[in-house]
Amino acid sequence: MNQQALRRIPLHKLIDLKVDFAFKQLFGSERNKHITIVFLNAILARTGRDTIKEVTFLNEELGGQYDGDKQSRLDLLVKTQSGEHINIEMQLSNQDDMMKRTLYYWSRLFAKQLEKGKGYRTLLPTITINICNFTVFNDLAHYHTTYHLYEDAELKRLRPIDDVLEVHFIEMNKFLKAWHDKKLQPLDDILARWLLLLGMVDARKEKVYTEIYEELEELAMKDENLIDAFGTWEELSQTPETRFAYEMRLKAIIDDEARLSDAKDKGIEEGRHEERLQLAKNFLALHVELETIQQATGLSIDELEQLQRHM
Repeated sequence: MNQQALRRIPLHKLIDLKVDFAFKQLFGSERNKHITIVFLNAILARTGRDTIKEVTFLNEELGGQYDGDKQSRLDLLVKTQSGEHINIEMQLSNQDDMMKRTLYYWSRLFAKQLEKGKGYRTLLPTITINICNFTVFNDLAHYHTTYHLYEDAELKRLRPIDDVLEVHFIEMNKFLKAWHDKKLQPLDDILARWLLLLGMVDARKEKVYTEIYEELEELAMKDENLIDAFGTWEELSQTPETRFAYEMRLKAIIDDEARLSDAKDKGIEEGRHEERLQLAKNFLALHVELETIQQATGLSIDELEQLQRHM
């Protein structure tokens, strides 16, 4: 295997695997099931769960609040040979609802296991994995954190059901920083290899990290699964139908971000205007001259006169 084995198309033509559609095309396919299993085992090694040997891909929709909302679709859901449900969600942008959405997904999937006539003891663990392209926890340095049910005072796990709820967060920006700072050893860290694959292309910045590609080339010499994943990635990037669907999904994500940003900006400006109005009312109550209030608040004389009439 020569060092150019990975590269068959220009790097800038590769799709961004952090886009949920692209991620599911690579990791949610029967053809690539072995890749999915390796990736999941690399993540779950952190909590010491049994090795996954087989998965079944499930198509599941959970009722969203809005028509067409991503909240109604799960990015990737699998069932392991032991019956555990694992949901992986790719989050390209922060919509400020991460925690509640995570608990909503988890609770719906956990409850859906219970069939009529069966007892609660039949409920099996449900694991949620969030891969986020933004900072989730400002006060935590590590890029991979996990959460379970604990007692508040002594931080003891709630047994014997402590394993039924497990939530993982992987923050890509923290991971990439750790890699750039040479704090990782991808040669000995399987998860780091796969996260490098996810982090190599940034579609929103229209950037490809060639230094990541160069490391992946070296790693692929000892990792056949990585070679398989890269080959499929290139194939997906060149398939017209897949490429079109990917670009439409990326556009929808960017448009949603723009709308959210506009709404936030509008809300901030409205809040500032309300503050200026309240300040003007305080000045008016003290009988301060309108010209002075105008200079202090930036409100127009007409607005101030209207406020004065209402007071």
